[in-house]
Amino acid sequence: MREPLSSYRELAVWRDGIALVKACYLVTRAFPKDELFGLTSQIRRSAVSVPANIAEGYGRGSRKDYVRHLMIAQGSLKELETHLIIAAEVECAPQTDIEPALTRCDQLGRALGALIRALRAKDG
Repeated sequence: MREPLSSYRELAVWRDGIALVKACYLVTRAFPKDELFGLTSQIRRSAVSVPANIAEGYGRGSRKDYVRHLMIAQGSLKELETHLIIAAEVECAPQTDIEPALTRCDQLGRALGALIRALRAKDG
């Protein structure tokens, strides 16, 4: 049997979320300055929301609240993907610069989905 985690910081999904935030900050640094309060801000805020909700849910103390916050993180991830796609479409950055962040989004989304399913399976 596996020992319980002592902190949300031990969760692979949280660490992957932090890596995604870093990737998004890096890609948005090259965006036009007139997007600072537009797509740059939206991308950064939705990216930060992912690991923040993972951590908050973990700290809530109930599986139901944890799953709910993981689902919120999943929603923020979909929002982030949309902002990144729009940024490529309106040419804030080349698709080749945005694609690694989109790949991370996809991987993290699958990992979050697996974690949500595993936690729900424990309830039922």
